[in-house]
Amino acid sequence: MGDKLCPKVILEGTRLTGKTEIALALNEHPGFVGARRYRYPSPLVSAEWCAFTNFPWGRGIVNYAPDEEARAMETYATWARLFELLPYYSWIVDRFHLSTRAFQVQAGRPDPDLRWLEARLQPLGFRLVLCTRRPETFEAARRRRLEVSGSPRQYDDLSAFVREQELFRRLVRASSLPFLELDVTDLDTGGAADRITGWLAETGGLSAPWRISDAGAGP
Repeated sequence: MGDKLCPKVILEGTRLTGKTEIALALNEHPGFVGARRYRYPSPLVSAEWCAFTNFPWGRGIVNYAPDEEARAMETYATWARLFELLPYYSWIVDRFHLSTRAFQVQAGRPDPDLRWLEARLQPLGFRLVLCTRRPETFEAARRRRLEVSGSPRQYDDLSAFVREQELFRRLVRASSLPFLELDVTDLDTGGAADRITGWLAETGGLSAPWRISDAGAGP
């Protein structure tokens, strides 16, 4: 019997880079989750949920208001604890702490110090994938998105996405987690999932680290 597949990937990047579609593709990729005789999901979670407000496109742990920062940090600590208690799951995270940092910085607020979170994610084997695209291709990506978007105004200023993409690059390169920058411009969703899975296989990211402490012990 080979090593159990339990990769842990955080997909980050600005809008129009296909993160959610890639997350869903990874959830069914045989190299990522193994050969399946029937369909069932691996845990797929997101910090993008607007769970702090009772209306669509409201606030959450990415775009929290200044007086909600403690609530956001407690939410991240709760996620970290859940990951520690369940270290042998395949976790796919569609946006997480770097999205929070990018939003708060661009809003002119303090950059939240989330090094403690990465210190808890690293021993579990979490890895970052930064999804990017060439700046000149955002317009074509916007046209495709507007066919299905329920909030088209968020795509009015494409230059904001180009600037945010550069900010994400700086944040990822300063992270303590292993990362892959994936240019999705010329990739379909399946190709992107293939590339991520191949990178994980090459770097030992498909199975759990040999030394995961007994994180589940105690409250």
